[in-house]
Amino acid sequence: MINTCRKKLKQILIASLISLVIGSFFGCGGRGSVKVIKLAHGLDPTHPVHKAMEYMADRITDLSAGKMRMDIYPSEQLGSERECLELLQIGGLGLTKVSASVLEGFIPAYKVLSLPYLFRSEEHRFKVLEGEIGRELLLGGEEYWLKGMCFFDAGSRSFYTKEKPILQPDDLIGLKIRTMESATAINMVNTLGGSATPISWGELYTSLQQGIVDGAENNQPSFYLSHHYEVCGYYSLDEHTAVPDVLLISTIIWDRFNDKEKHIIQLAANEAAQVQKQLWKTASHDALMAVQDAGVEIHYPDKSLFEQKVQPIYDSYKQSQPKLYSLIQEIKAVK
Repeated sequence: MINTCRKKLKQILIASLISLVIGSFFGCGGRGSVKVIKLAHGLDPTHPVHKAMEYMADRITDLSAGKMRMDIYPSEQLGSERECLELLQIGGLGLTKVSASVLEGFIPAYKVLSLPYLFRSEEHRFKVLEGEIGRELLLGGEEYWLKGMCFFDAGSRSFYTKEKPILQPDDLIGLKIRTMESATAINMVNTLGGSATPISWGELYTSLQQGIVDGAENNQPSFYLSHHYEVCGYYSLDEHTAVPDVLLISTIIWDRFNDKEKHIIQLAANEAAQVQKQLWKTASHDALMAVQDAGVEIHYPDKSLFEQKVQPIYDSYKQSQPKLYSLIQEIKAVK
């Protein structure tokens, strides 16, 4: 009952913000006014993705000679990832960053990026996301009023748990594992033997503490910056998925900019993506060292055991979703 009331209150607050966001989109108006675009996301301000967004904001100001500004609202100030996407679709928010897993509920093609062991290596992943396939995915959401600007590296996701390490798929049997609101992520955890439990990121720490879930899965910086390592003492680097983050802009807002302004926003986003890559590498290393120093046991299970276990997921795509299966084959064919 308490959670339901909180959710309703949050929805009311978000709805009331829409008019304020729309009203202040282009700043104060008048001669010499500054065009303001708002970006909201769910990450902590210390996160490397947020830092890359700060870089992007600075570049927009510089490239526009102060005529444009991007304001950033982190930590779910304007809602969860799903709620921010919905705000984009009605033009109530300019930009947001979400996981590609959450996007699959809005743009079906993004399902493939949540598939386990899709990429052979980090190099392969970047070739796909920064190549023609990645570009098609980014632009594929325009019919849903969501234009992709760039991908941000989110590394690889692995399991962290409270009571025991995950060394093989059978270790997940009987465990409730938090996932994102992603049908593909839910299917993966269930296929591996766990019990997938979708919970919003902001509620996960308390859910771990209270035993609502037995563990979760995420990358190193998120595991560390969320302080989930304070509850979960085991981190098993099976690296089952490498789901990127996606920066998106509302097509309703995008169409209000002229060609020069659009170029500035896109250029700033592209530069921020490259800056974020370097920030991510440092943050991943530092996060792993930090949780280990805090007493977390780091394990490196045999990935092939997990890869074999999830093969039925690919087989099901071949039978029921031939169009997406074709995209999977295109990704795997990238050299």
